[in-house]
Amino acid sequence: MTKIFIGGGGEGYTTPQEMTLKYANRHGLVAGATGTGKSVTLQILAENFSNAGVPVFLADVKGDLSGLAASGSEDHKLHGPFMERAAKIGFSDYAYQKFPVVFWDLFAQQGHPIRTTVAEMGPLLLSQLLELSEAQEGVLNIAFRVADEQGLPLLDLKDLQALLVWVGQNGKDLSLRYGNVSAHSVGAIQRALLVLENQGGAKLFGEPALALSDMMATEADGRGRVNILASDKLIAAPKLYSTFLLWLLSELFEELPEVGDPDKPKLVFFFDEAHLLFDGAPKPLVDKVEQVARLIRSKGVGVYFITQNPADIPEDILGQLGNRIQHALRAFTAADRKKLRLASGTYRDNPRFSTEDAIREVGVGEAVTSMLEDKGVPGVVERTLIRPPSSNLGPIDAQTRRDVINASPIAGKYEAEVDRHSAFEQLQARAEAAAKEAEAQEAKEEEMSVAEREYNAGRRYSGNRVERSSSRSRRSDRSIGSELGRMVVRELTGTTGRRIVRGILGGLFKGR
Repeated sequence: MTKIFIGGGGEGYTTPQEMTLKYANRHGLVAGATGTGKSVTLQILAENFSNAGVPVFLADVKGDLSGLAASGSEDHKLHGPFMERAAKIGFSDYAYQKFPVVFWDLFAQQGHPIRTTVAEMGPLLLSQLLELSEAQEGVLNIAFRVADEQGLPLLDLKDLQALLVWVGQNGKDLSLRYGNVSAHSVGAIQRALLVLENQGGAKLFGEPALALSDMMATEADGRGRVNILASDKLIAAPKLYSTFLLWLLSELFEELPEVGDPDKPKLVFFFDEAHLLFDGAPKPLVDKVEQVARLIRSKGVGVYFITQNPADIPEDILGQLGNRIQHALRAFTAADRKKLRLASGTYRDNPRFSTEDAIREVGVGEAVTSMLEDKGVPGVVERTLIRPPSSNLGPIDAQTRRDVINASPIAGKYEAEVDRHSAFEQLQARAEAAAKEAEAQEAKEEEMSVAEREYNAGRRYSGNRVERSSSRSRRSDRSIGSELGRMVVRELTGTTGRRIVRGILGGLFKGR
């Protein structure tokens, strides 16, 4: 198989629209207003790639893409229309089938847990996720640098929280070497981490971390694995959703080897609700996305952005999306009409119709399409009836989902969380060592005090008690300031001091 079938001609035109697998890693766009058929298009693309032996990853924002795990049925209310459309567009080998689906869920409720470590996420993406200011991002970078230098593994949120406490306590020393480390910035980061934890984001961080090989797999029958991330709850935290998908894309970019131009992609990555990635994103992050999109195709990964309007995608990234499926755009306002003109201007004109009119007029399940042809040249735009899906249209029930999860080839691999000895435990050990040192110092001071009292008592009864002149001389020379300092030192080495040491260094670790 060298091409995958997208659909046939509409409005009397019968030109078949096929995507050449060799150019499928040159990315793509699926756009259109709500209710115009983007989800079904995403479903049939996933089916096509899987049948071609290409693994895919997609986020199921509405829950209906879970139907990929079940076969379509003649009992479905759209069976008749599906058959009619298949005949109309020349889809002669159309048949129902289910696909090798693996369900994933950050919250571990509707799929296998999916995790990464804090260290793998890195300070740039974490800063985006936590919506930190420039100064706060700087402090977070310092924390990561300290963790690297001191060998403190950052695996989960409690590791990062413990490290930030240590950074805050040693802010003055760190500021001399790395720049200003303010308690205010540390506190702001801790509050942002608390918000993330309350949103369930703590479940994202930990071990065992995701192995990309578990996603980029093919089944015994040669079909590519269809990885579906349950996102109906995750989308309620849009920053967490978009940052996680961007992290996964970055991991693919960093870990996969260069393969040049393969005959077909090693993986196709669908980024649904793509506008969430770019809304309010700082320029360094947008630049990183552009870099990944530009270079990841040489690693055999195709990235397809799904959004309502092409204007949601920055121009530098939009220009790299060669395979395009544009569903209807509505033009009710002047701003809508302007966006429509801009969208139509990105296609190679077809003399048989107006691209702008076609984008406005296509119905549900119909689209304006343009696929890369020989030598990667964009094809002429066509009005296309999208082929019907072979898998179930709509979500599967909870029992069927559980059956698929239990029968998964990775069942049991990620379910049990592992808590290794990491930054939290190492800093806890330091706190305990500091407490023991304080106790030893206190015992030594008490022992010296008792010995001195016994010595003076013996002198008094013998009539020979004397004050040590050196000690009296030192006391007489003390100023009020030095005496106050002495009192503070004695407090810190006494019982109160031990409580302070435990409170600052050890209190964080209680009840964990």
